[in-house]
Amino acid sequence: MTGELGNKIDGLWEIFWNGGITNPLDVIEQMTYLMFIKDLDDTDNLRAKEAAMLGLPFQSIFSEDVDIGGRVVDGSQLKWSTFHDFPADKMYSIVQEWVFPFIKNLHGDKNSAYSKYMDDAIFKINTPLMLSKIVDAMDEIYSMMEELHQTDIRGDVYEYLLSKIAQSGVNGQFRTPRHIIRMMVELMDPNPKDSICDPACGTSGFLVASGDYLRERYKKEVLLDKQNRNHFMNDMFHGYDMDRTMLRIGAMNMMTHGVENPSIEYRDSLSDQNPDKELYSLILANPPFKGNLDADTISTDLQKMCKTKKTELLFIALFVRMLKIGGRCACIVPDGVLFGSSNAHKAIRKEIVENQRLEAVISMPSGVFKPYAGVSTGILIFTKTNHGGTDNVWFYDMTADGFSLDDKRSAIKDNDIPDIISRFKNLEQEKNRKRTDKSFMVSKKEIEENDYDLSINKYKEVEYKAVEYPPTSEIMADIREIEKQIAMEMDELERLLNL
Repeated sequence: MTGELGNKIDGLWEIFWNGGITNPLDVIEQMTYLMFIKDLDDTDNLRAKEAAMLGLPFQSIFSEDVDIGGRVVDGSQLKWSTFHDFPADKMYSIVQEWVFPFIKNLHGDKNSAYSKYMDDAIFKINTPLMLSKIVDAMDEIYSMMEELHQTDIRGDVYEYLLSKIAQSGVNGQFRTPRHIIRMMVELMDPNPKDSICDPACGTSGFLVASGDYLRERYKKEVLLDKQNRNHFMNDMFHGYDMDRTMLRIGAMNMMTHGVENPSIEYRDSLSDQNPDKELYSLILANPPFKGNLDADTISTDLQKMCKTKKTELLFIALFVRMLKIGGRCACIVPDGVLFGSSNAHKAIRKEIVENQRLEAVISMPSGVFKPYAGVSTGILIFTKTNHGGTDNVWFYDMTADGFSLDDKRSAIKDNDIPDIISRFKNLEQEKNRKRTDKSFMVSKKEIEENDYDLSINKYKEVEYKAVEYPPTSEIMADIREIEKQIAMEMDELERLLNL
């Protein structure tokens, strides 16, 4: 997010700031409402085209008169493409009096995630001029993103704005990079029958990416099969978080991406407030690493599996508990989880190696989460069996993800992600790779003998190449020759200065 696009978003931020909205999360929330309103228009048009291609019936949400507070309004007036050309005063009254109440009551089911988190939504933009400036700026940003062939404007804006919040890393409100999310989704290859959960969902990035993947990969199965479609729209996606702003954004994010009724709930996943056991066939997550929790708030079930207060260990125990037998998990963990020497660290690693089936450990470079954090992380992939099954564990040493590993995160050519996906899909061919390669297999027996250490450096072999140097006498002769040359040049310089 640099150059002209970054400047445009800085300008948009300044409009909010000058208008009196200075809390960064308020800015993000208000911006999200407006992006949602624009995306509703764009998505409605896209769904109409999809339905026409597949020969399915389609009812536009804007096609009929809409009842707003007892007043009947022409639905077409609520479209971004209609009101964004209106004079500022007219635009403001339409958005404030019609469009905002319309999106707050858009979902008929008052128990839906969307309705629950829109009930207390407040439109905070103060003046017609401020709204007009914001709409114009957003139109320019959308246009620029379209030229750059980048469609996830919401993600880019969130990421850029959250980078401005000094406490974002402490609050855990930074996003998992979209290309890392997409890689994890592709590795797990969700199918139309899956029940997918992220117990620390934030803005629902993993759930959105899973939905997009299913639409791309299994379009006919998801959209044409009545049972699958109902499952996709109502029962497939589940997310929990403890930040209502993030839940509201996540619910809107899912709805904009074509999931009508996701289960997005306010819940402390690690407490007894979360009763979920053996419910999900796929968990994708990047849980927060906040350090230690108060022991009284931690679920007793999780404490039995892993006696600790550390969130990163408790979440792994939680994933095991929440998965069905045969369910799969891909989760991001800090490096300490892979090699920590405490009893709790060893216990949770032993659990997934001995009692479940650990399949892969992908080591990621420390710059992946910059500019928010420089922590080194890895991805664990395992299947719940409750009776073991770990044979050989696949390790991959990712050194590049397509972006520079500094705070700028500029696009570069080096990218291990396509190779990771390709090799993981063909693990049979990995068995004979040497330990000096990017990836290799390690037997369960060897892992057990190393106290269940899952750090790739424990098993990777470094290939040292012998380097031959000239004899010392030859090097010294070269040095004397260089000294002689320098002395001659100094003499010549001194002569020139004396002229």
